[in-house]
Amino acid sequence: MRIGELSSRSGVPVPTIKFYVREGLLPAGELTSPNQASYGSGHERRLRLIRALLEVGGLPLAAIGEVLRVVEDDEQPVHEVLTAVARRLTPLRGVEPGDELEDAREEVAELLERRGWRVGARGPAGESLAEVIVALRRAGHGSFVELLDDYAAAAEPVARADLDYVGRRVAREDLVESVVVGTVLGEAMFAALRRLAHADASARAYDGAPAGGRGAGDGEGAQGVRDVDG
Repeated sequence: MRIGELSSRSGVPVPTIKFYVREGLLPAGELTSPNQASYGSGHERRLRLIRALLEVGGLPLAAIGEVLRVVEDDEQPVHEVLTAVARRLTPLRGVEPGDELEDAREEVAELLERRGWRVGARGPAGESLAEVIVALRRAGHGSFVELLDDYAAAAEPVARADLDYVGRRVAREDLVESVVVGTVLGEAMFAALRRLAHADASARAYDGAPAGGRGAGDGEGAQGVRDVDG
C-alpha cells in the first residue's frame, strides 16, 4: 500500500509516519520509484503498536524506541528479550538514597522471600516498589505497606493470565510484541478494573453512590447493587 492508505488504515497522519521512519521507529517502505514507497501489513502493525504504547501506555517516544530496538534483536534469546523489555517499561521515580530507601528495599526482599518469587529485589521492578513504599511513608500512609502481601497475592493470578496469553503466540515477533502490549496496556486495563472494583466496594461498604457519581458505575449506583442482591 502507499503511505496515504497506510495512514488511513492505521489512523496515523502521513507527516507522523514520515517522522517515525526518520527516527527509526518504523522501517522505511520499499521504494517503487524515486519518490514513491510501498508499505505492508508489518508497517501497519508497527504503527498500531506505537500508537497504543504512546496514547494508552503513556510512554515517551524515546522509551518506545528502546523497546522496539530490543524487540527487533533476533540474536537475543526470547527470555532475555522479555526481561530487557520489562526493564525498560518499569518506571523509576529517582528517590534519593538514604535510610528510608534501604529500609524499603529490605522489605521488598523479605516480601519476595515470603512469596518464593524467583526475581531479584534490586532489579527495576523491586526498586520501583521500594520507591513506592518510601513515597507512601512520606505521605503519612506507611500503614498501607501492610497490604503488600495482599497485593502480591492478587498479582500472582494476573501474572499467570498474562503469561498464558503470551504462551498462545508461536512466532517470536508475536510473542515479544504480546509481552510489550500486555505489560503496558495490561497495566492500564488492570488499573481501570481496580478503580471500578473500588467504586463497587465503596457502594457495598458505605451504601452510597460510587465515586464520581452515576458515570463511575456506568449508570448503576448503590440502589442498583441492592436491586441485584435483593
